[in-house]
Amino acid sequence: MSIHEDAPPLVEVRDLVRRYRLPRRTLFEPAPTFTALHGVSLTLRPGESLGIVGESGCGKSTLARTVMALETPQEGSVRFRGRDLFALSRAELRAERKHFQAIFQDPYGSLDPRHSVGRIVAEPIRSLEPDVDAVARETRVREALDQVGLPASAAEKYPHEFSGGQRQRIAIARALVTRPALIVCDEPVSALDVSVQAQVLNLMMDLQEELGLAYLFISHDLSVVRVITDRVCVMRAGRIVEEGATDAVFDNPAHDYTRTLLDAVPGRRRRARAGERVRADE
Repeated sequence: MSIHEDAPPLVEVRDLVRRYRLPRRTLFEPAPTFTALHGVSLTLRPGESLGIVGESGCGKSTLARTVMALETPQEGSVRFRGRDLFALSRAELRAERKHFQAIFQDPYGSLDPRHSVGRIVAEPIRSLEPDVDAVARETRVREALDQVGLPASAAEKYPHEFSGGQRQRIAIARALVTRPALIVCDEPVSALDVSVQAQVLNLMMDLQEELGLAYLFISHDLSVVRVITDRVCVMRAGRIVEEGATDAVFDNPAHDYTRTLLDAVPGRRRRARAGERVRADE
């Protein structure tokens, strides 16, 4: 993974607090709140892959959605290339969105079955780059499909004609089509069989090397996080309890909670090193 260590941070998250209002218990009591993020801070550099790990409900997905400005925090900031996303106008934020895209967990639910693959992959261009003409749009769709190992003819087909691994490749192509600097990956392989996981992870590592992408990689599966990330943040109850180089955290965890998470990882997969290609039988 080619990290531009001397470059300014791509993403700077500072002191994020995200609260949700819960239903009232009675008519006369104030509505209670739940705090999903308690002052979370992190930095991601160009070309770097940063893992966010923890149990379900620890705040990983809330953090991902807030980093993408899909949710607004009550406190804190998210700076992308030095610009505070929550201080931008709607038009300015829209212009920035083409530079950060997402891949989600479910390759079945994230693709509209009514639309062709070509239309699905082109949707971010239609939405975020409306000045791109039809010919250029089609060229970029073919380019994105080629980057994920799918033929140009896939554009004419529909999601139900593809396997789960192929559908996730389509989702990756959709994320690539605007040529982003950052891809937020929210459990991108957890719905796939282990052998297919390996293919998708190897593809993602190849794309990162080729295109200089940065990944914010959200997962509960530490064995996956170890091979694809450079650094890792361990979250518990909305807080980052440990952060460091991935291999260092895995080999010498400092926090009891991190040790508990690692103890649940099968030994063979735990021993994989950051950046290694993944074998289908692991």
